[in-house]
Amino acid sequence: MRRCAVALLGQRARRRWLHLIVGGALFMPFWMVGSVVVGALLDGGGLFGGSLAVQFGAYAVGLPLVAVAALFPLARPMSVAAARALCGVPADRFADGPARGREAKARTAGWWTLHLGAGALVSGATLALPPFAVSVMALPFSPALRESELGRLWGLDRPWWSWAALPAGFLMLFALAAAAAVTGALLARQGPRLLGPSPADRLAAAERRAAEAESRNRLARELHDSVGHALSAVTLQAGAARRVLDAGDGADLAFVREALTAIEETTRRTVGELDWVLGLLRRDEDAGEGGEGGPGPGPGLDALEALARGAGPKVALAVSGDLSPVPEALSREAYRIVQEGLTNAARHAGGEPVTARLDARPEELEITMENPLPARPPVVRPNGGRGLRGIGERARLLGGTAEAGPADGVWRLAVRIPR
Repeated sequence: MRRCAVALLGQRARRRWLHLIVGGALFMPFWMVGSVVVGALLDGGGLFGGSLAVQFGAYAVGLPLVAVAALFPLARPMSVAAARALCGVPADRFADGPARGREAKARTAGWWTLHLGAGALVSGATLALPPFAVSVMALPFSPALRESELGRLWGLDRPWWSWAALPAGFLMLFALAAAAAVTGALLARQGPRLLGPSPADRLAAAERRAAEAESRNRLARELHDSVGHALSAVTLQAGAARRVLDAGDGADLAFVREALTAIEETTRRTVGELDWVLGLLRRDEDAGEGGEGGPGPGPGLDALEALARGAGPKVALAVSGDLSPVPEALSREAYRIVQEGLTNAARHAGGEPVTARLDARPEELEITMENPLPARPPVVRPNGGRGLRGIGERARLLGGTAEAGPADGVWRLAVRIPR
């Protein structure tokens, strides 16, 4: 296990080293611009042939240019992608998308400058130091090297001193690896601070999560109200038909035929409603890809009579007022409220008759549903069940109210929605 941990640390250090080399490669255009500027001012020669002062002067000129380039929108997404892949920091600690706002842009510029500036130094050392260290380690074994400028620089007038070049070369390589590891760890530590989400980013993420949760809740309500109602209605109709057929020769075949017709109408209508709900889901999936808007409008108040017929012969529907001026969105939500109310009555009323009234007034739409409570009390969920919760959510989204509960031996649902 300890060996695996060491291997993991070594892999992380190599990735961070690669991250620094990427930063050094990105710094090259800015260093070239700095070399031209500083070389012209100091008459320091060509692009790659200048003195050490010109090289570091070009480095100093390039850093402010890096900070300015970090203000472009692509800087943060590119930095975050590289840091996530190579720095070994949890991905959720970084922000997504371009930097917005003065603070986020300043922190992105700080990271960009730190990454490219440190990467340029480590990349330069990575290119220059290993060949030099290998040449130093080869001094005791190569007469030509001992007679070269490197040998004179090393001071080989004392023969025993040449053997000190061997450990010195190893120490140079070790120092390079240690410097790269420490610098990579510093970048990994500063990454979440400089590339992490700002308060505006957190607010935008919270708004996206809230919108996604609302979309999921909306789809859950549609599926529950459409498919749940159909299953409840079909179950009750099939059960009633079976009980009639069990009566034998005196069975009321007309009732059975009516029940089977209601089952057929309910399932046919529900297939269309299910296709509509799945169309909503597909529209939400395609929204991020520029997909075209989803299905047409769902069922509205004009489908209430078919809904009542499918719910069974013990459902009485009364409609008053003019439904034609009711807005389409309100019509769909009112249909779903009536549908869910009938579903709850079918599940918990024990076959008692259900009365549904819809009153379309100029100022509001009122929906009331009543059914006598059965002799055996129904099982009531502690939170009212998903159906009543969905009715309440639909009413509140439209600025209305919904109340439900038993009173004087009758279960009553009252919904009022302003128009």
